[in-house]
Amino acid sequence: MNFIKFLFSKSFIKQLMFACIALVIFGFLTLKWLKSYTNHGAFVTVPPLTGKTYKAAQALIIAQNLRSEVQDSSNYNPNYPKGAIIEQDPIAGSQVKAGRKIYLILNPSSYRTLPVPDVIRRTFRQAKPTLETLGFQIGTLVYRDDLGKDEVLELRHNGQIIEAGTMLPKTSILDLVLGNGIRKQ
Repeated sequence: MNFIKFLFSKSFIKQLMFACIALVIFGFLTLKWLKSYTNHGAFVTVPPLTGKTYKAAQALIIAQNLRSEVQDSSNYNPNYPKGAIIEQDPIAGSQVKAGRKIYLILNPSSYRTLPVPDVIRRTFRQAKPTLETLGFQIGTLVYRDDLGKDEVLELRHNGQIIEAGTMLPKTSILDLVLGNGIRKQ
């Protein structure tokens, strides 16, 4: 009974009101501090960097009070010069906070080199997707007398016979020598 009387007493209600007022003031001050600490509403526009050299892009990034990090540079794109930026994240025109890190992907100096797979004595139907999946291009097809019809007898690059495991740049053109199904006499 005394506890219920205490809940409705003037001193408890007065203390409860002071606590609520203190909580509202503390919340208001905390929100104001967070707004100034996080620069709420202050944004920087990300400049367009694709196609620019790394030095030129770095100057633009620093001018906008941003940071950069090169993320990957293994995918060669022939549409851009060597060392140019081919991708950026976030994209140009995005609104970001000052000091934000911009991730850049640079164009390497050339295609990466890959080992040529062993497709000798496989049919053209098997060899073509294997080579194209790795990024090689099929050039001319030359037929020679051999019992295996459409079997790969040789691989050539720039007129030279190449062996399996030879390192060639991606998108190299490979000429194939195939059997025509006619037994040698």
